[in-house]
Amino acid sequence: MHCPVGRYCGLAVIGCWLAFLSATQAFPDGAPADTCVKSRTNEPNHGAARSQSQASLPYQVTASGNAYGPGTQIQVTIHGHQDVFRGFFLQARDAQTNEWIGSWYETLNTKTIPECSSVTHADNRDKEQATFVWQAPKDRQGQVYFT
Repeated sequence: MHCPVGRYCGLAVIGCWLAFLSATQAFPDGAPADTCVKSRTNEPNHGAARSQSQASLPYQVTASGNAYGPGTQIQVTIHGHQDVFRGFFLQARDAQTNEWIGSWYETLNTKTIPECSSVTHADNRDKEQATFVWQAPKDRQGQVYFT
């Protein structure tokens, strides 16, 4: 290949390759905090990727309960049916108001996004299961759901 600008052509090729590699890694250390306020909230922000229908999900989210009072803790687990998963973004919402609610305990290989009551992965390793503890606010009661 002939490049009229000499060695800059090689640098351009390397730059394009690095840009391609960084784009394919897609949040290996968890969802960014602005995920909560993007135009497609609670959906993957990995280019064209979209949330799957409930019937086709390769994983299941289970909670030890859905009623909360001041200080209640609820255990929430994500587990794959047959496949492993690498990333997740889990959020707690009040069932009546749909507001972000409560907080998460940060555990090994997770990071919390307190601005919107969320927890996400902190690495992109394969996972068969992930378990979290959600803490209800001290001044409210009601029903919670996890999305």
